[in-house]
Amino acid sequence: MEESKKKQYTIRFEPSGLKIKVPSGAVLLEAAHKAGIYLSSICGGDGYCGKCKVIIDAGQFQSKPTALLTPDEVRENVVLSCQAKVLSDMTITVPKSHTLETSQILMDSDAHRFSELPSKVREGIFEHDPLVRKIYLEMSPPTVHEHTADHERLYLAIREQIDAPIMQTGFRLLQKLSRLLQSSDYKVTVTVGRRGETTEVIQIEPGNRCEKNFAVAVDLGTTTVVAHLVDLTKAITIDTEATYNSQINFGEDYIRRIIYAEEHDAFDEMQNRIVNDVNNLIVTLATRQKVDLQDLNAIVCAGNTAMIHFLLNLDPTRIRREPYIASAGFVPPIRAAEVGIQINKRGLLYCLPGVAAYIGSDIVAGVLATRIFTQKGISLFIDIGTNGEVVLGNKEWLTCASSSAGPAFEGSGVKHGMRAGAGAIEKLTILDDGSIELKTIGEKHPVGICGSGLLDTLAELFTKGIIDRTGRLKDNGQPRLTEGNEGRQFQISAADNEHHEIVITQPDIDNLIRSKAGVFASIKVLMEATQTKAEDLDAVYLAGGFGNFLNIQQAVNIGMLPDVQLEKMRFVGNTSIAGAKTVLLSRKALETAEKIAEGMTYFDLMSHPSYMDEFTRANFLPHTDLSLFPSVSAVKCEM
Repeated sequence: MEESKKKQYTIRFEPSGLKIKVPSGAVLLEAAHKAGIYLSSICGGDGYCGKCKVIIDAGQFQSKPTALLTPDEVRENVVLSCQAKVLSDMTITVPKSHTLETSQILMDSDAHRFSELPSKVREGIFEHDPLVRKIYLEMSPPTVHEHTADHERLYLAIREQIDAPIMQTGFRLLQKLSRLLQSSDYKVTVTVGRRGETTEVIQIEPGNRCEKNFAVAVDLGTTTVVAHLVDLTKAITIDTEATYNSQINFGEDYIRRIIYAEEHDAFDEMQNRIVNDVNNLIVTLATRQKVDLQDLNAIVCAGNTAMIHFLLNLDPTRIRREPYIASAGFVPPIRAAEVGIQINKRGLLYCLPGVAAYIGSDIVAGVLATRIFTQKGISLFIDIGTNGEVVLGNKEWLTCASSSAGPAFEGSGVKHGMRAGAGAIEKLTILDDGSIELKTIGEKHPVGICGSGLLDTLAELFTKGIIDRTGRLKDNGQPRLTEGNEGRQFQISAADNEHHEIVITQPDIDNLIRSKAGVFASIKVLMEATQTKAEDLDAVYLAGGFGNFLNIQQAVNIGMLPDVQLEKMRFVGNTSIAGAKTVLLSRKALETAEKIAEGMTYFDLMSHPSYMDEFTRANFLPHTDLSLFPSVSAVKCEM
């Protein structure tokens, strides 16, 4: 039966009260997506992550049996929304664990660490030379004795102020030029943009409008999208805003989204989602700051390779298949309107260059922002997000690699793991008497554990002797150790009448160890290839939202980060947005970013001969080779 002829049922989602009509047999997860309800679904709806649980308060449904639900949950009408089909009108309760807390998105609104370009200009790092700038021109009108054509007269005046050997003007702008010059007595503001070696005349306005020149820098994250509104003339950040990437409904990592788009022919939908997210941020910023969208003349985007492909609707399918290549690493500037971005209709979109399928322009932006490429000493840059990207090098050389390290620390494959949201445990300490001190986001009752809390949990279990170096939970009479559906587990928070029990299971611990091993193994491969030892490192930069909240010593204790002096470890925040903003404000910075991307040596870990050996060695706490972690005491390392 055609969908249009099927009986329609109304689904009401609580506590939001949102309603939507769907045809009989519709999948509940897809109904939630259409209603604008976020449900965590790491596997993209394939039914194996167990994260999209909801409670059916009323209505008939059909659901596949699954071992991911406990008998108690089945009795309470808890279902996996991706496996439940609608058979009647329904009322659904969405648990608080699905809540996304935008306050935890790292926007770096203070911008003082690495993203404040004026200080860099004062230090002489990059000249203040925006990619798009406005120039006020007062030209002498033509006479019978001086009859240079209007177009050539314009170019001559522009070249008196800037270096622009190659210039171009759009045909429609050219058609309007003479009338505009005459009506303004040849006093105009010209907006010019850099497109490679060419300087394009983007806009001509009567009078002096130089003070109205704005742009947006955007970090296109897999989980979050962050935007900064920038005054190009003053080189200052005016405002910041962030949102969750709405593609998240189709999978919480970009590989799942690529698969979904392939299977459902949904590449246009993926582009629409990310473009709408960007536009919503732009409109919010412009409205709040009373900036006309026509005065937004440029946008610079940085993100992983897949997100740039989604934005531009480039084919991303070979990113996940051998030989793992991108459709494009270096994308020339284009009209932002061509992809639907709502700035000046002739405004330019710049996407920073990437290195490889799994090292995107966000990492190039990070190298640019931290200035690793200018330093004599060796630096290590680590961005732990959906993936774990690592850069090692200095001004002479740069190497990079990527491991699929982030998902477990973002909740994937962990029973009570979750994104940073209200009630997520973000810090945890096991006291000597066995009791637990914990801190949750929003000071709410704990409903799950986010990345920083998971790292703390693993480290505390290890340093308190509750697990051994292999990660096995010890049978040592610890009262919080119980038996669950997945074997032995450690209780973090007890259940009560309103809240479920929160535990860390043996499979959870195994997943977390594999994730930390992936990060450290990628670091070790780069260090071995370049004959770099831990003591050779001058600085270790920790970037991204997760990096900003983790406990460094705990990360060393479990063997995720190299054992170096803590004073060498530096939180650097959202370097993706910092690098994008630096490029926006300096043409030289864009050229430098391109050189960084061209000059980086990429290590494909999946084909690297020593990666699996390094990964296996790192699957212990802190490592099989204890000499690599001298600060982790022998007491902590007893089996």
